[in-house]
Amino acid sequence: MARILIFGGHGKVALLLEPLLVAQGHTVTAVIRESAQEAEVAATGAQPVVADVEILDLDQLTNLIAGNDVVVWSAGAGGGSPSRTYAVDRDAAVRSMDAAAAAGALRYVMVSWIGSRADHGVAADSSFFPYADAKWAADAHLAGSALDWTILAPGTLTLDPPSGRIALDPVDDGAVSRADVAAVIAATIADDSTIGRTIRFGGGGEPIGHAIAG
Repeated sequence: MARILIFGGHGKVALLLEPLLVAQGHTVTAVIRESAQEAEVAATGAQPVVADVEILDLDQLTNLIAGNDVVVWSAGAGGGSPSRTYAVDRDAAVRSMDAAAAAGALRYVMVSWIGSRADHGVAADSSFFPYADAKWAADAHLAGSALDWTILAPGTLTLDPPSGRIALDPVDDGAVSRADVAAVIAATIADDSTIGRTIRFGGGGEPIGHAIAG
């Protein structure tokens, strides 16, 4: 069993992921921004820790990650100002990767998005461009690191119930339930064949464990 640290621990996907990991016997710590979120996170069985990743420096992040085996990045600025999008989705994410390496937590799972590529095609004057640009920069940094990384790139997130099934490399927008994304993260942590891979997926008909197996 592993000690797992989740950044963005109060997000919709993370709140579904945490009880899955706890049920598997892992020790789960969830990093959240506000103390008001502690009770909801604790109810999942995870241990909440209040910390603002936007302002933590490398040493502080290293101390936060130390003692864990796996880091899951599921944090994000959630849109809004471009400067904060870059500060969280790119800069804080990159610092967390460097901190994970410094802390010896080599297994790192990034929750990205299906369009995260160098040629993502989002116009520079689009309000979505800062997110697309920041996520790709973070993913590229992770892929170039010495961490045991996996980049998970789901399509459009829905609130549908879990199906337990996905499709890789969908040709449409890859709509997929947040519950299935949480299940993919949990399955990825358990499957070392996912290390060093970017897995783009949406809802589909293939059982999750079989779909992601290398």
